[in-house]
Amino acid sequence: MRATLRWAHADLRTHRGEALFIVLATAGIVASLLLASALFGYATNPWQRVFTQSRGAHVWIHTGADTDAGRLARLGGVESVSGPYRTAATAVESHGARASVELRGATGAPPATGRPLLTSGRWLDPATPDGVVLEHGLARALWAEPGDTLKLPGTARTLTVLGVADSAEPGYSPGERSGLVWAPPSVVQRAEGRSGQVVGLRLADPGDTDYAVQRAVTTLGAGAVTQVSHWQQARAEAQGGNRLLGQVLGLFGLGALVAAALAVYGAIDTRIRGHLRDISVLKAIGFTPGQVVRSFLVQHLAYALLGAAVATALIQTLGSRVPGRLGDAVGVWQGLPEHTAALFGVPAAVVLFIGAMTGLAAWRAGRVPSVPVLRAAVAPGGRLSGVARGALGLRLPPALVLGWHKAFTRRPRSLSAIARLALPLLLIVVALSAWTTIDRFHDKPQELGLAAALTARADEDLTDSGARDLLAGNRQVTGVHPGIEVAALVPGQTGTIALRGLGTHQDPYPFTLAEGRPARGPDEAVAGQGLLDALDVRVGDWVRMTVGGRPQILHIVGRNIEPENSGRVISTSLDTLRENDPKLRPTLYQLQLRPGADPAAVGAELTKTSRGQLDVQAVTNPADGLSPLRSVVIGLIAVLALIGLIELLTAIGGTVREGERDLLALKAIGLSPRQITAVAVTATGCTALAAALTGTALGLPLAHWLIDAQGRSNGIGAGIARMPSPALLILFGSAAVLGAAALAALPASRAARRRLADTLSAVA
Repeated sequence: MRATLRWAHADLRTHRGEALFIVLATAGIVASLLLASALFGYATNPWQRVFTQSRGAHVWIHTGADTDAGRLARLGGVESVSGPYRTAATAVESHGARASVELRGATGAPPATGRPLLTSGRWLDPATPDGVVLEHGLARALWAEPGDTLKLPGTARTLTVLGVADSAEPGYSPGERSGLVWAPPSVVQRAEGRSGQVVGLRLADPGDTDYAVQRAVTTLGAGAVTQVSHWQQARAEAQGGNRLLGQVLGLFGLGALVAAALAVYGAIDTRIRGHLRDISVLKAIGFTPGQVVRSFLVQHLAYALLGAAVATALIQTLGSRVPGRLGDAVGVWQGLPEHTAALFGVPAAVVLFIGAMTGLAAWRAGRVPSVPVLRAAVAPGGRLSGVARGALGLRLPPALVLGWHKAFTRRPRSLSAIARLALPLLLIVVALSAWTTIDRFHDKPQELGLAAALTARADEDLTDSGARDLLAGNRQVTGVHPGIEVAALVPGQTGTIALRGLGTHQDPYPFTLAEGRPARGPDEAVAGQGLLDALDVRVGDWVRMTVGGRPQILHIVGRNIEPENSGRVISTSLDTLRENDPKLRPTLYQLQLRPGADPAAVGAELTKTSRGQLDVQAVTNPADGLSPLRSVVIGLIAVLALIGLIELLTAIGGTVREGERDLLALKAIGLSPRQITAVAVTATGCTALAAALTGTALGLPLAHWLIDAQGRSNGIGAGIARMPSPALLILFGSAAVLGAAALAALPASRAARRRLADTLSAVA
């Protein structure tokens, strides 16, 4: 054992750079996988914690004000009921921010089912008749905290914030979903907005959610139900972009792990081929095959253990201090029960996987005979191919021709080196594609389903024509599309979707289509991927839904890129909806702006011009929640580049060692040391070029498929993937080839200037 450790120590002193790269690559891989675990835990557990502690309702059903919603408590499978509560739709203002809200009548004691969890302040108090409690997401949007005062636009009334609470229901989303405000019943009764009721059902079996919704709608009547939300929807929205970040980190972490393991395997395999004589000497002086295997295995396991320990220590001590979502995720994850298992399990799995690949390569070292085969008896690399001889006949530089020939002569070995180097380059191409897609969301949102930059909602006192005149009068507004969005019961009455009427037949809304054609004719509509999946339909089908007790039948003629409401949206023109209900009035206006216009400034100007009669909000861009992904992509590219560097150094070392045998022949035919150096550099450059072309050719379709698959799973739909520009890909490939050539220049130059005695000794 002592001899084994001494040999491993001597080998470490010889290959310090390679050891450092392996340690850093292992640390990057372990850090990526630990951050992925943290993001997955952060995405799932906070909502699950709130749902469990509050005894959350699995289904929330909104009904008309006169509906007897209490009958739902007698349905089979219903464990308990929250409510029914009186509700009123209105808007509130605080610190210059405005939000649409749902006032929900509550008593002096929090309910047992669907209980809000106070995070600050206190619950409703009869001593404060105008006191309210805000849902956490709404309070953050209004910059409100306990003690602040909320204004009710259009009235002189105010409300006092008593507390802020977490809820397991779907949270506030500007322009999509109203925020939740718990208020005394007297406050709800005096509100001037649309009134109704809401009741929450906690089920004995959460798997029966769809069936329970269907029975509830049948009991109350389709015309009485205005909206249905369930726990799966709330959980998916709570996870949001955190789960996506976790998936990206996990995917690239696993890919980098495979690439690193292959790089270690290639490094050991190359070193074995270059040190056959040394290994034979070790066996001749008494080393057993097992000791030889252990020498390599212990050495590389030590590298992997060191890298894993460094990454684990950094994530544990500094991870929560990272600014932004990653730091928040690590902080929450460290308090979860599964944190300890992941903290030790992930590094252990990485070390074991690298150890397995190391053992496979080291096993070959154990099989090296004590008396090595004479290297002169080995084929010298093959005769020149017809293409190479023809290239020499065309008076191409001999160094380039011989270098190209050297790179691809030994096909199994050459293909193996190209494949190992192509894997990290392929993953870098996928990362660049993800970066490009996020940039396109920011720079050209109209290409990804976000044609409008602002959404305006008018007060009831402002007429449709008056609102249009105010909006169109702004010089930065190029298009005003009136619309309405209502909740519609899906076929089977197991849930609700968003039915949206936007634009008119004369001035249609510019939906971004990924499939089919625009909705131009009567009863035609386009739908998001989430809706197609939810209803199990496709483009060309007819769907029937129920809106306010009235059936609405639409023909889906296209699929649009739909980033809102998880894609569970079907969109048609406002004129089509008016055919079913001529009294419909626009409740919102989608505004298109001039290129370069600042949405925040335009929105503030419109609000000021309308004297508060317009509530203008910026359209939510899904890419805003993916900003941390940029830093993640940079870190992943750095780790992958490090792995590629290890593989490049391995390939360079193998090329230089194998070239020692041909050095005398190359000098004999008249090549200078500079030309001999060019042969090795060209061979390395050709290997890198082949790997870059392979990685790019395979990485682009893989990235397109992965990004579109993620879009489909999120409900946005396929068609959002954007590939890097040709200029960026050319720059990437050129950097890989030139970097490989530069790294190969120094060792190749040293080998070409070796003394004749050293060369004869190496050949012998």
